Amino acid sequence: MTSTHTEPVAPALESIELQAVIDEIAADARRRREAGGGRPDRALALAREHRLGAVRLPHDLGGAGYSVREFFALAVRLAQADPDVPHILRIHWGTVEEALRTRETERSKQWLQWIREGKIFAGAQSELSGQPGVYSYDTLLTAEDDHFRLNGRKFYSTGSIYADYLRIGANDEAGQLVSVVVPGDREGVLHVDDWDGIGQRETGSGTTVLDDVFVHADEIGEFRLLPGPGRPRSPLVHLLLHAIAAGILRALTEDTATLLRERTRSYSWGNAELARNDPQLLAIVGSLSSTAFVVEAAVLAAADALDAATRHVWQHGVPDDRLELAASLQTSQVKVAVEKIALSAAAEAFDAGGASWTRASAGLDRHWRNLRTLFSHNPTVYKARVVGDVVVNEAELPSVGFF
Repeated sequence: MTSTHTEPVAPALESIELQAVIDEIAADARRRREAGGGRPDRALALAREHRLGAVRLPHDLGGAGYSVREFFALAVRLAQADPDVPHILRIHWGTVEEALRTRETERSKQWLQWIREGKIFAGAQSELSGQPGVYSYDTLLTAEDDHFRLNGRKFYSTGSIYADYLRIGANDEAGQLVSVVVPGDREGVLHVDDWDGIGQRETGSGTTVLDDVFVHADEIGEFRLLPGPGRPRSPLVHLLLHAIAAGILRALTEDTATLLRERTRSYSWGNAELARNDPQLLAIVGSLSSTAFVVEAAVLAAADALDAATRHVWQHGVPDDRLELAASLQTSQVKVAVEKIALSAAAEAFDAGGASWTRASAGLDRHWRNLRTLFSHNPTVYKARVVGDVVVNEAELPSVGFF
């Protein structure tokens, strides 16, 4: 179907244009590392300009029509260039999937228009004061004449400091959960760049203060706690973390190979005069490359399951329980399977070098720090227990947003 929309469309996955964009993002990340850090504003400007946030939109909705597998392949390549960028866009891409599944609603139609225009969403949900294990917020939405006011304090607000629109969870005066979407630059919204994590340092994952923020009635929606498998975006945002990990492992392999290739000194009891010819050191790089391949392959296999579930919804208007559960289960299996080998690879890379590779200027430590930060989003041990319960006892997956 021919699109009637006039906004720019993202380049094709294998196009020279897309590779040029990714190369520029990688170059920007390298410049910022060499300068001691800094925000990926240039990378996000490129993402907006080239509509990387809209790649999943079908052609008739003004998008590039990427399949789920193609989308995850893009995420891996972006993460290889700069892992902060796809992490910043994670909730945005989840919002895209939700809007596509509910595209006939007026709210989703508005969101899809913003997405076509290159606007970026982010989430401000978590609270350090929140009750563990339940959906309940200290952030409060109160009525005032013909509008509302929003007050609260959020943390882990990944991407919010860069976003055009924020999705905010709150309780209303009756204690009901609500979802509010407001512009990120609205008066009363304060972004505090206080994320002090060991990795993913420029994702803006710190504090968002909401100080008497004006809210229109049509900016308030239902906070959807869907039972069963019909949740619109849970597997995708979790699998994205491991697509980012796959990209990091690609970059780790590339960096280790480059450092080994350029290394002029070796140990007197080594196997070759040049480190690049030492078979034991080559075996380390071979192991890293193989780990990167396996992790990416696992992510793409789960992406195929998610693609099947998504296509069914698009074609039939309702989710298929079997397909949805398969996508959620495979996403959980990816997490359980890849995290130990990924962290081990990031540590093993140092064995191919000497003391100079531990210098901050080598930058090799960032890969382990970024991986560790990504994998701490939810505990692997609990995911493994749930997967085991499904396999042994045919238990149901929990009806929470982590699956």
